Amino acid sequence: MLSYEFMQRALIAAVIVGMISPLIGVFLVQRRLALLGDGMGHVAIAGVGLAFLTGTEPVITALFVSILGALILELVRHKSRSAGDLALALIFYGGIAGGVLLTSLAGGRASTALNQYLFGSLSTVSTQDFVALGVSALALIVILLRYGNQIFAMSLDGETARVQGIRVTAMSVLLTSMAAVTVVVGMRTVGLLLVSAIMIVPVAAAQQLTHSFKTTGLLASAIGMLSATGGLTLSFYVDVPPGPTIVLLALAIFVVLALTTNSLHLRHRNEIQEQAPHQH
Repeated sequence: MLSYEFMQRALIAAVIVGMISPLIGVFLVQRRLALLGDGMGHVAIAGVGLAFLTGTEPVITALFVSILGALILELVRHKSRSAGDLALALIFYGGIAGGVLLTSLAGGRASTALNQYLFGSLSTVSTQDFVALGVSALALIVILLRYGNQIFAMSLDGETARVQGIRVTAMSVLLTSMAAVTVVVGMRTVGLLLVSAIMIVPVAAAQQLTHSFKTTGLLASAIGMLSATGGLTLSFYVDVPPGPTIVLLALAIFVVLALTTNSLHLRHRNEIQEQAPHQH
């Protein structure tokens, strides 16, 4: 597999996406915004469609449009929580409808190219895409190291964080923007329709083993990298699309951990019940 240059780039890209996506996703799960990645993915589709229509770079255009959508969403959420939920739904529908319409207006091979962004196409990852991926991932890590504790405090309890002097609105906007960047970072690897899954599913899997926020984030990142590299390798040798394979592998890991953990808890509870009469 590694004898092909495009697969070497694809593997590194998969590792980066698998590592960074759950690190953002763990904050979204903590804040009960697990579906935010989906909303940002739909906005990014509109950005890709706009790029096809204007002849600009899809990754860069999708990045700007996604961040703009994240800012608008946070402004609405700041006014009203219920209005924010409605805005997220409107972004879902408006983003994908706008993206398909703009792609249709672009004509030519745009519709075929759109599928590469919807479902991922590692074989067509260009050097420019690779550089954008690396720079974006590095920027996300730097932001997490600098503001991670404040974002966690905001995600845990906004009112308490505000009393502690944390700029809650700014941290909320920063988190939503990072989710938007993560979606665009992963769109060439997993695809816009599935990238939010690699942000959330490894977190759900990690939560089966640990309840510490930091440990969950690190374990989720490891599961994300395992899913990304394993799914990519499997897709190469079985000749199936990489995006769905990566997500299904992550789901399989979640199912195995959930069943194993529940089994261990059940066995432990039965042992306690069996010992109770003897102790009495």
